[in-house]
Amino acid sequence: MSLSNPKALASPGHISPDLDALARISFMGARSFLVEAPGAFDLPGQRRIWALSRELEGHEEVAEIIPGMTNLLVILKQTPDDPEVVVSALQDKWRAAQGIDLSGREIEIAVTYGGEHATDLPALCALSGLSDREVVRIHAEGTYRVFALGSAPGFGYLHGLDPRIHMPRKTVPSLNMSRGCVTIGGAQTGVAVLTGPNGWNSIGYAELTMFDPHAASPAIMAPGDIVRFRAERIEL
Repeated sequence: MSLSNPKALASPGHISPDLDALARISFMGARSFLVEAPGAFDLPGQRRIWALSRELEGHEEVAEIIPGMTNLLVILKQTPDDPEVVVSALQDKWRAAQGIDLSGREIEIAVTYGGEHATDLPALCALSGLSDREVVRIHAEGTYRVFALGSAPGFGYLHGLDPRIHMPRKTVPSLNMSRGCVTIGGAQTGVAVLTGPNGWNSIGYAELTMFDPHAASPAIMAPGDIVRFRAERIEL
């Protein structure tokens, strides 16, 4: 189905989900559209984003698609004459999208929990009411799914963090967080791939290089991969 085929017009700028679980679709400039899965931040929503991304791959009118965390940025080759028609067509594709699962690898990451890099562990303990050892145990026992890559080359947004150790991102970022810091940002966890400013909360450190621009596959992670953290050392 062409993205320019006339359909029932959508309201400009933004669509709110209805009882049929419509996607939220926003204009992002003249030829870009952000499709957001409605409802909870969960794996079923991400699976539908993956399905929609596959459906749009190679579409003659699409210049680029960028999957994110339960959202998809669709960039067209040309500015459409009527963007509302494109919104309606994308909504139709969302309705038709059946969730798919990506066949990923299993990745184990050895972590030093605590120590000099765990600068935000005390604050997480204060927020959660848990001891530092409880936080480490809960994080290391989790099984995580790579939803998307972004923010920095090779950085994987990992879903599956236990709600007991959710922690909001910092209002004032750390100015020089080290590459390899194991971090928590809201309901997600990840591993910093670059040294520099970072608004996530560090609880440990991993030696594994997450991104190597000279490697055949530069990024260690890919969407769909399963990630587990192993407590190689605990310094509390």
